[in-house]
Amino acid sequence: MRKLLGGGLILILLVFPELVWGQAKVGTAGAQFLELGVSARAIGMGDAFLSICDDASAVYYNPAGLTQLVDRQAMFTHITYPADINYEFAALAYPTPKFGGVWGIGFYMLNAESMDFLQYQDIPNPSQTFTAKEYALGFSYARSLTDRFNIGLTLKMIDELYDTERATGWAADMGTLYDTGFKGFKIGMMISNFGSDLKFIKEAYPLPMNFRFGGVVDLIRRENHRAVFAIEGSHPNDNMEKFNAGIEYWFKDMFSVRVGDYMDYDAGGISAGAGARLNVSNVKLSFDYGYHDMGFLESIHRFSVGVIF
Repeated sequence: MRKLLGGGLILILLVFPELVWGQAKVGTAGAQFLELGVSARAIGMGDAFLSICDDASAVYYNPAGLTQLVDRQAMFTHITYPADINYEFAALAYPTPKFGGVWGIGFYMLNAESMDFLQYQDIPNPSQTFTAKEYALGFSYARSLTDRFNIGLTLKMIDELYDTERATGWAADMGTLYDTGFKGFKIGMMISNFGSDLKFIKEAYPLPMNFRFGGVVDLIRRENHRAVFAIEGSHPNDNMEKFNAGIEYWFKDMFSVRVGDYMDYDAGGISAGAGARLNVSNVKLSFDYGYHDMGFLESIHRFSVGVIF
């Protein structure tokens, strides 16, 4: 165990050398909605979902995780942020054994509704309003290269609309997932939002590219009880390194509770959640709730519904 922990620490320091001398570059990347978590289940365990991602949300968290699906899945998530900002996510995963892989599609929409223009000294002007909307559509494909090593790729089209002006572009995510075969220990890596700069009117800005590395291991695995611990680190191109950790417990693969922590986040804090899975005829339904304490900002509540058919 000491060797495992020591090796993991060395690997983290090699992957994230800026832990000691890095500098934050906050505000240098746009399209930040691409960094918002999309699964209530994942949020409940601190978004440490990179190496788990065994449902349709893998199109966002790690496309390589799609290889763990044996049935078709759909997922829908609704999130209400402060200032009446709504975020919607929908995904579909479709295994195709004849073609040796799993296909996925994800749709993301952030809608800020109507907002007042600010006049001199930041005084709102209700007679003048503007709207802000952001969209992304992603197509994913994943397959197993061996019985333990899996890869996945997502290509995304991005559209940001501010009143009558818009910026469009593309991005790619690439992920891997390796199952060590030891106590459910899996290792995941992913680079997200690698693509062209977006140009709004005259100014161009980069996408929020991010490299993430993490692992998950079994804490308990019995007939009716299962618990896992997951941890991951991320190295974004516009901020300092961040870390996430979480625990998920399942009873009879029907009911779950989760707890997590966002470490080194400006709006970090603890998270928690719960979920349930029900069999209805030939369809399995899942319902998940996630809570995130964002410190000085309002706490965020997320709800996800999944269908396995």
